[in-house]
Amino acid sequence: MRAVVQRVTAASVSVDGAVVGAIGPGLLVLLGVAPADGPAQVAWMADKLGNLRIFEDPASPSGAGKMNRSVRDVGGGVLVVSQFTLYGDVSRGRRPGFDGAAKPDVARPLYEAVADALGAARGVFGAHMVVSLVNDGPVTLVVDTP
Repeated sequence: MRAVVQRVTAASVSVDGAVVGAIGPGLLVLLGVAPADGPAQVAWMADKLGNLRIFEDPASPSGAGKMNRSVRDVGGGVLVVSQFTLYGDVSRGRRPGFDGAAKPDVARPLYEAVADALGAARGVFGAHMVVSLVNDGPVTLVVDTP
């Protein structure tokens, strides 16, 4: 499982011009699923994302400006968007290959499970989506399951 995580002040996802998911401050997660992923990867990814300390800690003088708090600590929102193209392979030719991405019947329940575990807003699996965000920092990380 692979996630691109962005700390945002706001993010939304629209399908056919209608907003289907939106958050204020928090995390936008673009999530890709690999063919061998399963419940263990779901649990690991949800725990990692929910507890990832990438929000500043203004509370203590020694911690001011340091990333010491998680999205849970700050009460932020999470928006998860399915993104099979995170497994695109461009090592040969000019058109990406997607053999590294799980097929939809495997990926969908795992994507939904991660979003459920995080209590996240979400996009529409398999739909053409328009994602809008205001990156905060900017802070952007790539997280891969072991």
